[in-house]
Amino acid sequence: MAAAEPTRPRRARPHPAEDAEEQKRPSARRASAKQPSKVLNASSAMRSAAGQPAHLLGRPPDSVSSLKPTEDGWDAQVEVVELERIPDTTSVMAGYKVALDPEGQLVSYERTRRYSRGMIDRPT
Repeated sequence: MAAAEPTRPRRARPHPAEDAEEQKRPSARRASAKQPSKVLNASSAMRSAAGQPAHLLGRPPDSVSSLKPTEDGWDAQVEVVELERIPDTTSVMAGYKVALDPEGQLVSYERTRRYSRGMIDRPT
């Protein structure tokens, strides 16, 4: 005798009235595709600019020193401690230029400079 296959529960078909009602309501996927994407405000863009590179670099940001809107989203300058030293004024810092799209997703980042934390910018 052959072993009986386990029975799978059958999906109940909706009543025709319920099926028609389901078609009238847009699904979450279709509704989100039609809605315009959310554009960030400055504080959300700043959090995003600080958080996303931290995952890639493996180091938390020390500060966001600049943030400006662009036609393609946001540009930010993020400062990161690359090498901690004692005293902390001798720690090695790095500045990263971060580009975000209008929704706050990381598009690119680039290290633009390295310096000691205690170094002061002087006009040239």
